[in-house]
Amino acid sequence: MTLTSDDVARLAGLARIDLSPDELAVLAPQIDVIVQAVAGVSVVAGEDIPPLSHPLKMINVMRGDVPEPGADEFLAALEADAPAWQDDMFVVPRILEEQTA
Repeated sequence: MTLTSDDVARLAGLARIDLSPDELAVLAPQIDVIVQAVAGVSVVAGEDIPPLSHPLKMINVMRGDVPEPGADEFLAALEADAPAWQDDMFVVPRILEEQTA
């Protein structure tokens, strides 16, 4: 089946695309090539070939489930590196003075 300019005009109308007659004349053979290429795929994929979700064999690419230090160990490491620590927070010198109204 070959697409005509009328077929492309109908498709353009459904997509709400306004095409000039010159654009239709250029697009009709280009879209026809695409449709024929897609139709060729269905010829290659016979019923004896199972459908695939991916063309290559997939393996588990996720990392292993290895326990890592939790929040307590993390906070302990932070506290060990901190020059001053209070209530699970760094203690830093005040750099701004508060103004009272």
